[in-house]
Amino acid sequence: MSRQSQFEYKMCIVVRTDLKMSTGKMIAQACHAAVDCSEKAKQQNHAGWRKWHEEGSKKVALQVDSQEELEELAEKADKLDVVYSIIQDRGLTEVPAGSITALGLGPERNDKLDKITSNLPLMK
Repeated sequence: MSRQSQFEYKMCIVVRTDLKMSTGKMIAQACHAAVDCSEKAKQQNHAGWRKWHEEGSKKVALQVDSQEELEELAEKADKLDVVYSIIQDRGLTEVPAGSITALGLGPERNDKLDKITSNLPLMK
C-alpha cells in the first residue's frame, strides 16, 4: 500500500490571499479554522474525527482570492454535510473587524472534501 493511500481523512484550511495578511496573520487565521473545525467535528462527526486523529490529523492548506470564493466553498460544504468553520477577524491588528479571513473544512473523507476543494491551489 502506498503512503498516500494510508490516509483516508483530511482537513482543509482555506485562506484568503486578497486581504494581503502577513504570513503570521495567515497562520493564526488558519489555526483558528483548524481548531474550530476539530472541535465541531468531534461533536458532530465523532467517528470521522477519531479516524482522522488516529491517521495523524492530516491538514491541507489552500488559498482563494476572494470572500465570494470562500463563501461558495462553505455553501458546497453545507450541501454535502461537511463540518466547516468560517473565521471572522476581531480587527485588532491587520484587517477590519468582521473580515472573513479563512475557512476550515472537515475533517472528512478525502473523496468528499475533494468535491469541494479539488480545483484550489495549495497555499504558497
